[in-house]
Amino acid sequence: MERRRRIGRGSALAVVLGLSGSLIAAPAVADAPKAPKVPQVRWGSCPEDVVAEAAPTELQCATVPVPVDYADPGSPRIDLMISRLASTKPDKRRGTLMLNPGGPGGSGLALSALLVKRGLPASVLDSYDLIGMDTRGIGHSAPVSCGFTPDGPHTANIPPYAVDDAAVVAQAKVAEQVAGQCASHDRDGLLRHLTTANTARDLDRIRAALGEEKTSYLGYSYGTALGAAYASMFPERSDRIVLDSNIGDTHLDRDGMRRYALGMEQSFPDFARWAAARHDSYGLGRTPAEVRATYFTLAERLDRTPVAGFDGNLFRQVTFALLFKEVQYPMLAQQWQTVADGDDEAVHRLLSENVAAREASSPFDNGLTVFAAVTCNDVQWPKDVDTYRKGVATDRERYPLFGAAAANITPCAFWPYAPAEPPVAVVDDGPRNVLLVQNLRDAPTPHDGGKMLRQKFGDRSRLVSVDDTGHGVYVLGDNPCALNTTTRFLVEGEMPGKDISCHAA
Repeated sequence: MERRRRIGRGSALAVVLGLSGSLIAAPAVADAPKAPKVPQVRWGSCPEDVVAEAAPTELQCATVPVPVDYADPGSPRIDLMISRLASTKPDKRRGTLMLNPGGPGGSGLALSALLVKRGLPASVLDSYDLIGMDTRGIGHSAPVSCGFTPDGPHTANIPPYAVDDAAVVAQAKVAEQVAGQCASHDRDGLLRHLTTANTARDLDRIRAALGEEKTSYLGYSYGTALGAAYASMFPERSDRIVLDSNIGDTHLDRDGMRRYALGMEQSFPDFARWAAARHDSYGLGRTPAEVRATYFTLAERLDRTPVAGFDGNLFRQVTFALLFKEVQYPMLAQQWQTVADGDDEAVHRLLSENVAAREASSPFDNGLTVFAAVTCNDVQWPKDVDTYRKGVATDRERYPLFGAAAANITPCAFWPYAPAEPPVAVVDDGPRNVLLVQNLRDAPTPHDGGKMLRQKFGDRSRLVSVDDTGHGVYVLGDNPCALNTTTRFLVEGEMPGKDISCHAA
């Protein structure tokens, strides 16, 4: 779904206190410290790019072979690269904590190091070996490519904003071309096997290779779909599962993508209030209503007359992406200023910076390819262009900020491969071991996603709702209630007796 590139969907351009707790229903030995078992993997040095990204934290890396097609006993194998930040306290270690940053399409090999930099509690580091990974098709794990380039027609996971009905029809031609391009690049036949279900099966192969009877899991954004799938497919092997910034199911479908527009409507007022309070600095409006009006004025002006290649679609995409975190508000306000001034040279520099950011993403082509493949393979999308035309017309009125983008047609409408199996169904019969964490205002994963999974998991889960804005809560946010509740769950197994509301910090 995509805060900064690794915690969520990636760049939109690319890019209650008073806890009443109870222990998770599990054998008593599960809460006792466990010494590491002899692994079936050979740990060694990580690739140079992972070393650089993780510095100064030092990680170990290894590979685990998995079948391309779990339905075929004779299927070829691919190697998945995993990383480890091992606990240094054997008397406190209780197992492994697998990590996923989201996407689909985000590399997770250095995620443990990022969490350490952001202040992951020492008690969690003592309790677990943190296991990062590049899931199938990503980075160092048999990477796939559709041959996308920053100057091509497909440069973002979210389709362009359709200013009118004709724009939807035009985008359908691009989407069909993109799907065909992916099919022509799928020379080794891996693309069709990039699914959330297969990735969950990979997680279980990794668990077994590490010699663990169970594994705990922390996933952000799309990583919540993967974690929900694992906890549903392998409930007896799932230990403590934390799903942060939930998309609402085990897959991203058209309804899920359309919720991006709801998330932007719910998140934008925080930025509007921030900008209005700084009108003397940025001049974007003296009231939140005036800031909102400025958004529409600039977007519609750029629809008519782009400045140095910066058009209304890119303006909306940039705004959506920079709503992911409050720390990005100054950058967003400055970009609006630049566009409002209409200085061709300044806008050209801004556009160049955005292109450079896209080229430097994780990487650009690989991330877009994996997102398309997993999203399109997981579930059947509508194939009738008129369905998207009607949806865009509805959401342009319902969610005027971004609805005509999130409801627009994607390559999934023309994807060459039909889903090999139904999407994973969330299983509510299993251990009570799923903690859902969600901000009330989050552009790509609105609070509805947490409520949806809470209902589907039933009594297996509890929901921690945080009065905050932004994408990513645990460690990535600054709410003490959410941090402490989640840490107690991971370290002590203390599941809240009921859903919790965390007040604003």
